[in-house]
Amino acid sequence: MQPARTRLRSLASWALIIALGLNLRPILSSISPLLMEIRGDTGMSFQSSAWLTSLPVICMGLVALLGVRIEARLGERRGVAMGLLMILGACLWRLMGQQAEVLLITALLGGAGVALIQALVPALIKRQFKQQVALALGVYSASLMGGGGLAALLSPVVAGHFSHWQAGLGVWLLPALAALLMWWLLPFAGFTPRTHGVSAHPWRNRRAWLLALYFGLVNCGYMSMVAWLPAYYLQMDWSATQSGSLLAFMTIFQVVAALVMPALAQRGTDRRPLLAVSLTAQALGFLGLVMWPLEAPHVWVALIGFGLGACFALSLILTLDHCREPRAAGQLAAFVQGIGFLINAISPWLTGWLREMTGSFISAWWVLIVGVVSMLILTRVFSPASYREQAAVEPQGSSVLSSNA
Repeated sequence: MQPARTRLRSLASWALIIALGLNLRPILSSISPLLMEIRGDTGMSFQSSAWLTSLPVICMGLVALLGVRIEARLGERRGVAMGLLMILGACLWRLMGQQAEVLLITALLGGAGVALIQALVPALIKRQFKQQVALALGVYSASLMGGGGLAALLSPVVAGHFSHWQAGLGVWLLPALAALLMWWLLPFAGFTPRTHGVSAHPWRNRRAWLLALYFGLVNCGYMSMVAWLPAYYLQMDWSATQSGSLLAFMTIFQVVAALVMPALAQRGTDRRPLLAVSLTAQALGFLGLVMWPLEAPHVWVALIGFGLGACFALSLILTLDHCREPRAAGQLAAFVQGIGFLINAISPWLTGWLREMTGSFISAWWVLIVGVVSMLILTRVFSPASYREQAAVEPQGSSVLSSNA
């Protein structure tokens, strides 16, 4: 009886991780396939509509930086529940309103909800899946990206069925409600209440800042793709459904990479070779969008998706590698994601601004290529020796990072 109960608890843990991940990107990716209709009804420019992607990401960054205090005050259980309620509320409001102001406010509300969950999940995974951290992060990352792809694919279908773009945005309250019920009824096995105090000081640490910069820049392309990839092809006379399906196609390869690359990472300690492959795939995909956008769009999007899916999961794994204890790992991951998402928030806004200035998305894709190649060069500094030797001598309960790392 006991083994069966243990297996059931394990399955519940995996199901909850997937359910949480599925709710973290529809607030972003449901916008782009419907952008032309939204702009037509609200009068938003390309640059102002970019805020619909940038504002949630800014929230993700700011709330993640407060993750330690939020966790201490709310605890994981209430914090995640509040995040899901905020996502649900944002989708419900979008279903009922059609003004630009409503879209911007709900971008903030939904983004804050996403940020709450993202700030709490890494430490939860580090504790709950002690022997399978890389795999669990891969499943979480894959479900996160899968949710984004489903939203891009289904939002225009739902909007077309109801002849209302608001329906395509608001329908995502349903998975948020389902996840909230699962979270409340099936809490993680071995759930422990939050203790007070801080054991890590990433603000004072050069390696923490380097990890944050790296996380931000290797994942910048995702926010630009979510915000502007369908719009790029809409301008080439693709339909909303076709352009949205292209984003969903990209997500297939994100999910594959987010599952496969962490599984490969589980076999060793050096993340650099896998990161190099992932960044190279991104660079080739963006180059294809610049040079041959109509010749093989699915090839370029597949490369971009594979690279982005792998980079998100691997950069989180790399961050958690620097800390032995779940609590310190959670604090470092919150800091890295906080700064990283603030960097990410610049990407869709900058892309929209460059589109306004030049009349084309090409210059923005070149900026992404330069950023990816720069991070490919930087990858070499993340040798396991630069942090694992210190981990062996760190006292229990503290960060493996030193102020001079």
